[in-house]
Amino acid sequence: MTAQHLQDTTTLYNGVNMPWFGLGVFKVEEGPELVNAVRTAIRHGYRSIDTAAIYGNEEGVGQGIREGLEAAGIKREDLFVTSKVWNADLGYESTLKAYDESLRKLGLEYLDLYLIHWPVEGKYIDAWKALETLYKEGRVKAIGVSNFQIHHLERLMKETEIKPMVNQVEYHPRLTQKELQAYCKANEIQLEAWSPLMQGQLLDQEDLERIAEKHHKSIAQIILRWDLQNGVVTIPKSTKEHRIAENADIFDFELSAEDMQRIDSLNQNHRVGPDPDHFDF
Repeated sequence: MTAQHLQDTTTLYNGVNMPWFGLGVFKVEEGPELVNAVRTAIRHGYRSIDTAAIYGNEEGVGQGIREGLEAAGIKREDLFVTSKVWNADLGYESTLKAYDESLRKLGLEYLDLYLIHWPVEGKYIDAWKALETLYKEGRVKAIGVSNFQIHHLERLMKETEIKPMVNQVEYHPRLTQKELQAYCKANEIQLEAWSPLMQGQLLDQEDLERIAEKHHKSIAQIILRWDLQNGVVTIPKSTKEHRIAENADIFDFELSAEDMQRIDSLNQNHRVGPDPDHFDF
């Protein structure tokens, strides 16, 4: 069932509830703009915030969370916070240390979701074992991966005990990842989209424009709605209050099967980010 409300959640296979919709903060630097964006999103009803060690902004995100909780009059347990371990820290001991460091910077006692950021060959299995330890010790509510292809997931599930609860990947109308999505669904791994708006590259696409006009919505809202109707968690990035509010205003309309197919047909397997099979960082 598609989310009906900004605070609706999907239930991960381990029983943890994860909001369908959240705020991403990729490339938002430390400073007042970041703190303000996080606080604003929480005030506007967002309950999920996604960051990563490599973004270099966990301290500001933590500050925004504290201010947002106060402004919205809610508790830490009402929020779902995600961070990710960076490639340089992949390894058993180093991943455990990276988790502690992320918590310290965020000023939090636990994360709701911790992800391996990229599937670095020869490193991600050991890192995953560290995530399993954190999970078994109750120090993190859910664990997952990011940018994993089917073969990475297969290997991970063969060599470790706990399968990932989430796979966060580049996902937008030019990169619909149907095969990966079907695989994740069959294995009860929740797919999550990063760069859902393709870094702004689709905001004048003609087919999307026509669908947007029909529904009296913006192209961004059409794409984000398409994510949700596809059963994909989405975390658009914005720092502007009107955009943060607009992005979340997608629960009062529905795309038809024809709209959905038309958007699916825009796929070109085109990435704006690195290819998970060929990256060197």
